Amino acid sequence: MAANEHIRYEPDEPAPRLLTLNVAFQGAVLAVTTTVTFVVIFSAAFNDDGSYAAWAIVGSLIVAGLATALHASRLGRVGPGHLLMLGPGVTFLAVCVLAVEAGGLALMSSLVVVSSLIQFAVAAWLARLRRLITPVVSGAALMMIALTAMPIALERLNDVPEGASDIAGPAVGLATLALTALLILRGTGLWSLWALPIATVGGCIVAVALGVYDVQRVRDAAWMDLPEVGGWPGFASVLSEDFWALLLVFLIINLVLSVRASGESATIQQASVRIPRTVDFRGVQRTLNVCGVAVLCSGLAGTPPAIPYTASTLPLFSFTGVASRRVGIVMGVILVVLALLPKAVAMLLTIPRPVSGALLMVIMGLLFAEGMRSVTREGLNRQRAFIAGLPLAACFGLQSQTGLLDSIGGAWVGVLSNGVLVGVLLAVLLTLVLELTGARRRRLETVLDLSALPDIEAFLRKLGSGLRWNQASIDRLHAAGEETLSAMMQLREDHEAEQPPRVVLNARPGSGSVELEFLALFSEENIEDRIAYISEQTETPEVNDLSFRLLGLYASAVRHRKYYGIDIVTVEVEGTRK
Repeated sequence: MAANEHIRYEPDEPAPRLLTLNVAFQGAVLAVTTTVTFVVIFSAAFNDDGSYAAWAIVGSLIVAGLATALHASRLGRVGPGHLLMLGPGVTFLAVCVLAVEAGGLALMSSLVVVSSLIQFAVAAWLARLRRLITPVVSGAALMMIALTAMPIALERLNDVPEGASDIAGPAVGLATLALTALLILRGTGLWSLWALPIATVGGCIVAVALGVYDVQRVRDAAWMDLPEVGGWPGFASVLSEDFWALLLVFLIINLVLSVRASGESATIQQASVRIPRTVDFRGVQRTLNVCGVAVLCSGLAGTPPAIPYTASTLPLFSFTGVASRRVGIVMGVILVVLALLPKAVAMLLTIPRPVSGALLMVIMGLLFAEGMRSVTREGLNRQRAFIAGLPLAACFGLQSQTGLLDSIGGAWVGVLSNGVLVGVLLAVLLTLVLELTGARRRRLETVLDLSALPDIEAFLRKLGSGLRWNQASIDRLHAAGEETLSAMMQLREDHEAEQPPRVVLNARPGSGSVELEFLALFSEENIEDRIAYISEQTETPEVNDLSFRLLGLYASAVRHRKYYGIDIVTVEVEGTRK
């Protein structure tokens, strides 16, 4: 049975034009609302007189539109070709406010531009960071984001105009939640497709009845206008003391954003197809490059840095069943056009806060579920549970306990008060400790050719004997290594060099098992997907499939990660001591 049966159009499948426009508009509504909300919160934090906010809203929408369209495109190592919305988020909010207070908006722009370069570095070195950016770390990050956003959603339920009834906000939010739940649980066809817009309209109708809907902003806005260039803050000198004092903080946050984006990119790949396949980490690298471009453009525009809106993108897949990348391109165009239509943006901003708060609760719930699925994807042993659980506890504790940080001064207060930032760093640190304290790794360098089989056999039999495994376990370890090499050789057909490629075998003993890691460069096909496909077939196997079938028999787990410049096949073999 397909894991994502609700997906009707995958990224490379063109949806009908009307449906594409419909889904793109729904996504644009979510992106505009979130973008403008964070820009308003940011500008209000340093008592802006309104000139910067006017520029920042337009600039942020343009950057969000270009980045969303770029992510949906296929442009070499930049466009991964998946639908993913981007825009300003809470990740940079605290440190950007600190930068503005220390040296103004120009200092913030300089810090954002320089620190964005680390994301391009992480994309290039992703293969080397694979043991730190794991599904457990990324899944825990998604759950932390969902938990920390829940209080924001609840606070919006009471955000109503002065003079309104005390129960008006909760009543509007409850009505929106009830309608959303009804449409998601029981809706079919167009009712399910339009779940978010229908719930939004229904909530607005209740808001009108209770007197908490204000349309004055729409009346005052112009139909079309160009941005006021005078609001652009410019740049500050990189030689100032304030710049170097805050640069490390911005670099750390960009690094954490890269960890988050890596996991979110993998989640988007899995959620946008009917039958989830092995994650293509070249796509993850392209997503990181898009995030780097988005943050860089945000710095050049002097606006809060753009980050992935995974929390909004995943529910869009669930509600509409459309993951076609054409939707992302159309959505990007809509966002850029909306940036030049103040009345249209103002109309979206008149949606009452209790309505948006109720929808945010639904979105965060779905995001938390996606994070749980990522954490448990490879099984949940004691170590993985601890790596996910402790950062979650730290994140939630820091978000709710501010008195603990009163004794800390300087820029680090804004960093440590960000529970998601601390939680992700803690998850990475725990993963690093687990990696460094593990058994010593054994290494063998050879070639991807049959001539390497004797060396691999001697290497693995010596390893098994050193672990005091019985003969059957040693034979299984050797057989798994041999079949892995044979399977990799079948996938190197497009290797054009006269000499066979080099292959590095890393062996890491564990508790009752050995992890074999083969590093090489070969074809487009994925061994993990090939094994999964063959295991579903019942007919007589072909000769070329025997290595894949035998590898699936000998190994307890097989993972194949493809990066630019290198492929990594990890095989886990269980054994019994004498």
